Amino acid sequence: MTFQQNNTSQPPTSSGKELYSPTRPKERSWGNQYTPIVEAKTVTGSSLTVVISIMCFLASLTAGSVYLINQSAAAWTDDIASEVTVQLGVERGDNIDDKLSKLSFFLTNQKGISGVRPLPEEESAVLLEPWLGKEADLKGLPIPRLIAVELDRTNPPNLIRLRDDIQKNFKNATLDDHRSWQSQIQTVTRSMALGGLAVLILVGLATTGIIVSATRSAMASNREIVEVLHFVGATDRFIAREFERHFLSLGIKSGLVGAVGSLLIFVFMPFFMRVLGGGTMTTAEMRRLLGNATLDIPGFILLGIVVIVIAALCMLTTRYGVYRILNSQHH
Repeated sequence: MTFQQNNTSQPPTSSGKELYSPTRPKERSWGNQYTPIVEAKTVTGSSLTVVISIMCFLASLTAGSVYLINQSAAAWTDDIASEVTVQLGVERGDNIDDKLSKLSFFLTNQKGISGVRPLPEEESAVLLEPWLGKEADLKGLPIPRLIAVELDRTNPPNLIRLRDDIQKNFKNATLDDHRSWQSQIQTVTRSMALGGLAVLILVGLATTGIIVSATRSAMASNREIVEVLHFVGATDRFIAREFERHFLSLGIKSGLVGAVGSLLIFVFMPFFMRVLGGGTMTTAEMRRLLGNATLDIPGFILLGIVVIVIAALCMLTTRYGVYRILNSQHH
């Protein structure tokens, strides 16, 4: 809201969208002069912009991270659900290669199976390296042989019936549908989502407290102006609306700054990992955890929603604070 010094001696009114009043003596000059209630260069304007930008940056960074983790977890779950593993135990005297071929042929002819790939003995040994080490001699050990079975996602088989058929026709053969891994991934994803939600709630509460404090400061520093506005007939709704416009504009600007800052973090994350000495291995592990670590269109929309929520929170909190202060002055 602004004040205008008019060359005519007409009294100020509140009938229009903006209310005009004489400016301070040092600002008087020829023409019209405008002075906003809450100046952007004051502590309430500049410092508050920085603080709200930081809050929006944290909120956007949290929301984007949770989104990427959920996307990666969903991709992992889909991959796990589309593939099962058949394990064939080894006994002394067995022709393991012959049994493996017969089991593979049996699986190929089953409905709902789109691919069967027996893992070579060397590849099965590689899977045991995290527990036994690379130097372990596995030739004398009865290492089970594995078959990776890819399921038809549009028409998957009945895994319970398939498991029973395998156990009836092949000794020491079992089917693993990776349900335990799916459950663990879902548990971790939900825990991270709840943690991110807790961070967003804390950021929202902190932002609310900051806006309430800033509103009180702005009202206290402009108390005389508010009294003049009441004297000339301005309503509480009119005064609150002017404060709302200021803090809404501040919230949008701060929100955009914070969202752009978090977006730059996601874009340059691989570069930061290399600069910090992570190398290609750390980058590969990060991609394995978070995919490409880049946001898609729904991710950009999510950051836009964060900006809208921050701006709306600034406006609604200001409205509540101004009305509460004005009501207390009337009583």
